[in-house]
Amino acid sequence: MTADTDRLLEDLLEGDHRALARVITKIENRSPGYRELVSALHTHTGSADVIGITGSPGAGKSTLVDKIAKTYRDRGQTVGVIAIDPSSPFSGGSVLGDRIRMASTVGDMDVFFRSMSARGSLGGLSTATTDAVRALDAFGKDKIIIETVGAGQNEVDIVKTADTVAVLVPPGGGDDIQMLKAGILEIADVFVVNKADMDGADMTVKELREMVTMDDPTPLAGHHGPDETASFGESDDATADSAAETWTPPIIETIATSGEGVADFLDTIDDHVTWLEDTGERAAQERTRYADEIRTLFREDTSALLEAELEARGGLDTYVDSVVDAETDPYTVAAEFLEPLEACLQEQSLASEPNESTVKRAE
Repeated sequence: MTADTDRLLEDLLEGDHRALARVITKIENRSPGYRELVSALHTHTGSADVIGITGSPGAGKSTLVDKIAKTYRDRGQTVGVIAIDPSSPFSGGSVLGDRIRMASTVGDMDVFFRSMSARGSLGGLSTATTDAVRALDAFGKDKIIIETVGAGQNEVDIVKTADTVAVLVPPGGGDDIQMLKAGILEIADVFVVNKADMDGADMTVKELREMVTMDDPTPLAGHHGPDETASFGESDDATADSAAETWTPPIIETIATSGEGVADFLDTIDDHVTWLEDTGERAAQERTRYADEIRTLFREDTSALLEAELEARGGLDTYVDSVVDAETDPYTVAAEFLEPLEACLQEQSLASEPNESTVKRAE
């Protein structure tokens, strides 16, 4: 790392909020040196609880996040908030920008709020979001909240970053229940019926409870596997053991505008975190998360290498013209670019294999 980057990292670890903001900006813009910075942050992470807040637009996510941050601060805990905004299809930047939505904690330096662009990522979360969470964790925030775009089925990527995922459902949302069934049902560790003082809240709770408890081959059990407590024919002890090892998503009612129900919601999140620790699920999540991150970096880096090579050879249009003129086809074009890469990897693999004579000498 450069001397400036070293100093930036040192300032962040010493608790300088301006350094934290600069690091996240560097991460979001993918500025030179950000990779070394994120790598250096890694050894300082692993202490924060990461909470994902998702749900359909209008469910009250932003208001609830504001009250969550306030309640955590009342409990003496520090908070980092990353709000994912839709990205402009033209500039790639955030459409809404740094919205004024943390009214309850204005001026509180121990609540760090940052709005980030989705940058066209299908799940509403970009790799930069994961890196920004790492920066907040290394900084020492106790709780990190990620508020997603709220684009429905594409919200599933939140499970790759959050320890606990809360899915918000507005009252009377028959369509929202159907949306849940269509895709994001399985990711919920906690269901929150927000605006619980409105008409239809009781019916929404009833519908959710029926869905959570229904005897279904893919019952709801958060993103941590199926709930086996519904099995029949087990002994009481076996059933009790199974219940301890599984998690059935609770349904919490809140009124975010007044803060009612928020404390119960946070207690439920604490229960889930305790369950993750006790069952070893948190460690399993961590391994899965790192594996996914490595695969994502493979895809991004390999794609960038091939795109650069493509530009060096005259750009994509040249090859498209050849395909249109039936001089070649897309598979042949792709193979032409990948062959040198495959050959290089095979050569590296052979070079790393132990020489037969060396093995015999060692024996």
